[in-house]
Amino acid sequence: MDNRASTNTHPSVLETRREPSRARYGSDLIVDLLQAFGIEYVAANPGATFRGLHESLVNYAGDVRPHLVEVCHEEIGVAMAHGYAKASGRPMAVALHNVVGLVHASMAIFNAWCDRVPVLLLGGTGPMDATRRRPWIDWVHTALPQVEPVRPFLKWDDQPASHAAMIESFIQAHHQAVSDPPGPVYLCYDVLLQEDELSAPPDVPDPGAYPTPTPPAADVGALRGVADLLLGARGPVIVVEALGRLPGAGGLLEELATLLAAPVLEVTRGGSSVRNSFELDLTGCEDKVLSAADVILALGVRDLEEVITRTDDTTRTVTSRCSPDVRIVDVGLRALGARSWLPEGGRLLPLAASITSRPDLALGLLVEVARARRDESWQRDGQADGQARVERAARWTDLRQRTRQQWQNQAQRSTGEEPIALAALALALGEALGAHPWVLANQTARGWTRRLWNWEDPHAFLGTGGGAGQGYGIGASVGAALAHRDTGRVVVNLQGDGDLLYTPSALWTAAHERLPLLTVMLNNRSYYQDEYHQRLLSVTRGRPAERAGIGTQITDPAVDFAGLARSMGVFAIGPVTAADALPDALDRALRVVVEERRPALVDVIVQPR
Repeated sequence: MDNRASTNTHPSVLETRREPSRARYGSDLIVDLLQAFGIEYVAANPGATFRGLHESLVNYAGDVRPHLVEVCHEEIGVAMAHGYAKASGRPMAVALHNVVGLVHASMAIFNAWCDRVPVLLLGGTGPMDATRRRPWIDWVHTALPQVEPVRPFLKWDDQPASHAAMIESFIQAHHQAVSDPPGPVYLCYDVLLQEDELSAPPDVPDPGAYPTPTPPAADVGALRGVADLLLGARGPVIVVEALGRLPGAGGLLEELATLLAAPVLEVTRGGSSVRNSFELDLTGCEDKVLSAADVILALGVRDLEEVITRTDDTTRTVTSRCSPDVRIVDVGLRALGARSWLPEGGRLLPLAASITSRPDLALGLLVEVARARRDESWQRDGQADGQARVERAARWTDLRQRTRQQWQNQAQRSTGEEPIALAALALALGEALGAHPWVLANQTARGWTRRLWNWEDPHAFLGTGGGAGQGYGIGASVGAALAHRDTGRVVVNLQGDGDLLYTPSALWTAAHERLPLLTVMLNNRSYYQDEYHQRLLSVTRGRPAERAGIGTQITDPAVDFAGLARSMGVFAIGPVTAADALPDALDRALRVVVEERRPALVDVIVQPR
């Protein structure tokens, strides 16, 4: 233990010495802090309440580390930071112009909160000193407190009142953003605080003197009981979510699954967790796997009920996929992020054990304990149970192989269909990518990319928006491409048509920054999720289902997405309606992304489901 921390004798921020700063204004100091903590990018739509910060970024910092990324809407800026953090593992900053910029950004902030992603939000506000406010504009753009519209879905916020307070406030914000569970934070800076001169050059701290808090780890005693439960199970199952964001978690997961002969099910919404070539990856076989489970180990799963049940969309009734006697062990950080405002964790379920721990830390200890317990059992009772595990693993492996072959056959059968089937699109896109290293930033074509592609990298898929808010896809994909602009990877965005219409100007930012982003439109010319519900309800009520497209379809006129993209400087092809034209269109677009390292879009007309 650090004795300074335990006795409250640690130095204040201002006592930590580094090279003297050149900062003259408060906004220069903000730039110093951004640089000290390694923030590489600040996304912003220009606004007068952070004109001081804007000027300092381009002149004091020379637009280098951090680089100012211009966006045409604040929601896009925050979505970019969301995607960037998931792709890079580091937070990015976004500047938000007073009340209007903050409210514009609110949907994307909500998504980042639900997805537990670190985003550093820097808000400007009009003068807190009312005697220095301009008539009208400064009054309608100076709120008390400004953070109020988004505070329910922030991890932390602050509005420092002096230059000295800005330093400690920034450190606290960075710590809160990246410590477990991570999330978006908001710092509100008075225009006067940004624009007034500093009384003296500030002492910018060394971040190493203020380390990020270590993540919560599981109690070893509790894990011993869990290991015994899993080793004694006839049908153990492991369910995981978003483990790919945690270094080394994939290897530990595979080791534990192999030791237990336990199939692994991935909640794909959170991103990649396990290689789909792993012999015990049974994702896609949930009904058969869960019906045989007597013990379920859930690692980082946000909503357990979603995993173990199925829902009838017509009646909204929920039925279990599992035996009534199944025992569930929940390991994760869900309890630490709970808010009464949004009960996002779902229904309270009876559990055999509930362990608060970052999943990778629990996995490491659980592997050690389970291996030791297994060895003790073999020495005491022989290896009869080991043979049972071998036979169980063989049954699951056989099911996996048969299922994957069925998927391949189904995709092949769909290749000539028009409109183009999602399975056929996934197959063609996978063949086009070939050996190119890729990252899938958004969507999975209803799971077909995971079924047909090789998901070997723990960062193969970055997951969805967390809060299911429209407008996420293109912004997050641009942010992921920003993170991968120099890695040689192709960032792939499977983009819904309705979702793109919320934030289309993100295409301009992708072109302006020359980012390696391949956007493939899943264009069914409808907000089909709701069209599906309209059809369902019409049939249930005995009314005309053919009218379900009123108010949901994006036709008359159909949107020219390729023309829209070209108008913003993006190479574009489409609409592609013929299945035999798809491979060439994808190849042409991919060459632009790979060889010229700039964005391309292919508009593909697809089947609704």
